[in-house]
Amino acid sequence: MKQSAGLLLFRRRESKLEVFLVHPGGPFWQRKDAGAWSIPKGEFSNEPPLQAALREFVEETGLTSPTGQFIELTPVKQPGGKTVFAWAVEWDCDATQIKSNTFTLEWPKGSGVREFPEIDRAGWFDIATATSKLLKGQLPLLNRLVSVAPPEPNSD
Repeated sequence: MKQSAGLLLFRRRESKLEVFLVHPGGPFWQRKDAGAWSIPKGEFSNEPPLQAALREFVEETGLTSPTGQFIELTPVKQPGGKTVFAWAVEWDCDATQIKSNTFTLEWPKGSGVREFPEIDRAGWFDIATATSKLLKGQLPLLNRLVSVAPPEPNSD
């Protein structure tokens, strides 16, 4: 059984919940936007899922590991059969500063092997926009975040 672990970062801007999503790199995803974005995540086998989620976040974004209260979300099974374990955490970062690890692929065929970033960009999106951008199999994570996100502190 394939499994991934990831983080669903959230923040508040002008009383609106925003989430941090990443766009996969490489030629297959290059021109795809709607339904192509993901939470930063990756496969794991012999480590605790939260530890894997933190490691994958750093590898995929090049940012420092988030800190805060990690809220375990109910795992989701994606259409391809992979189970995604995810934690929500309120943490802010600059999406323009990501520096992803890379993978190699021969593209186009016969041209030789090239390196591509695992993640080519990241961004912060309100829930409505994130719903249109996120991979279909990860949409339940957004709903779970909205139901468990701590309320905004009073500004009194």
